Amino acid sequence: MIPCSNPKAQYLSQKHQIDEAIARVLHSGRYILGQEVEAFEEEFSRYTGVSFGAGAGSGTEALHLALTACGVKQGDEVITVSHTAVATVAAVAMAGATPVFVDIDPDFYGLDPRKLEKEITAKTRAIIPVHLYGHPVDLEPVLRIARKHGLRVIEDCAQAHGALYNGRRVGSLGDLGCFSFYPTKNLGAIGDGGMVVTNDPGLAKKIRLLREYGWARRYVSCVRGWNSRLDEIQAALLRIKLQKLDEQNAARKHLAQFYSEALQGTELVLPKMRKGATHVYHLYVVRSPRRDRLIQYLQEREIGALIHYPVPVHHQPAYGREENTDTNLRETELAAGQVLSLPMYPELTKEEARQVVDAIYAFEGERHD
Repeated sequence: MIPCSNPKAQYLSQKHQIDEAIARVLHSGRYILGQEVEAFEEEFSRYTGVSFGAGAGSGTEALHLALTACGVKQGDEVITVSHTAVATVAAVAMAGATPVFVDIDPDFYGLDPRKLEKEITAKTRAIIPVHLYGHPVDLEPVLRIARKHGLRVIEDCAQAHGALYNGRRVGSLGDLGCFSFYPTKNLGAIGDGGMVVTNDPGLAKKIRLLREYGWARRYVSCVRGWNSRLDEIQAALLRIKLQKLDEQNAARKHLAQFYSEALQGTELVLPKMRKGATHVYHLYVVRSPRRDRLIQYLQEREIGALIHYPVPVHHQPAYGREENTDTNLRETELAAGQVLSLPMYPELTKEEARQVVDAIYAFEGERHD
C-alpha cells in the first residue's frame, strides 16, 4: 500500500532525536506550557519571520483565538473560501460570526482577490485567506483591499509551513498567521497542536490570555478565555522536526517535479506555481474530468489517492444545504468535482512515485466510459 501521507515514516526518519526529546519532557515533570513550548514558540516565530508566537491546542483553535483577539463576535461577518478544510469555517462559527464565501482562483485554489471586494459589507470584520495545498494565496491585493476597508487579515497557513510569498514566509504578512501541527502536515506533531504568530504585541498578549482562561496571573481571569494549550511533548518533538522542515519541503518539491514531468502526457491538469511564490506541496493535487473513476482505479491498486475536498463547506449540512449551488462559487464547485491528491510525503521513494505514474497511464490506456 502506498498511502497518500505517512506521518509514521517521518517519525521513523527522526526516531532517535524524537524519542530523546519525549524522554526529556517525561523526566522534566513539566508537561503543559513549560520550557519546550516557550522555546518552540520562539524558534517557530523566528523561522516564520515574526516577533511573537503562541502555541494552541490545534489549528482550528489557533484560528478561533486569532478571530477572538481581533474582536470578531456574534453578528460579524468573516470572508473566506468554501474550498478548504471545514476547520477554517468551524473557527469562524466558534467565534460567533457568519462565514461569507468568495470563489477561488482556478489555477491555485486560493481566494480570488478579484472577487473579494464585492463581498465586503458593514458587518465584515476579517478576511481569512487559506494557503491551500502548500501554495500561497495572492496576498498583496488581499492586504490592499483589507487596509482600504479597515479589516483584519488572518492567514490560514495550516498546509503551508515554510511557503514563501514575495520572499516572505506565509503567516508573516497578515495581522496574524495560524498554523496546524496535525500529524500529516509538513510540520506535524503526534497529536493535535497549533500556533498563532504575529508582529503585533497587543494581539500576542490577547492570544496568550485567551488560550488559558484569560489568566493574567494564575487563577485570576481578567478576560473570558478558555483552554487551548500546546503541550510540552508536542512542542519538544516539533522543535526536532522544525530543524529539518526546509530539507523535507525540498524533498516534497523534488517529488512534485518528478510527478509534473512524468505526467505531462496525461489528461490531468497539473499543479501550477504563481510567480513570486514557492509551493511546499503539502499535497500534490491534480484535476481530472474522470476523477471518481480514477481514484477508484488507484485505490484498487493500493495507491492511497484522496480528495481534498469533495464537499465544499457551503454544501455541508452544518453550514449550508447539500442541494445548494451558489453561482458565485463556480470555480469552487468545479474543483470539488475534479481534484485528486496523489501520494506526497518526503519519505516517498522514486520507485513508489513511479508506480503511481504507471497506474495513471494504465488507467488512461483502458476504456472507462
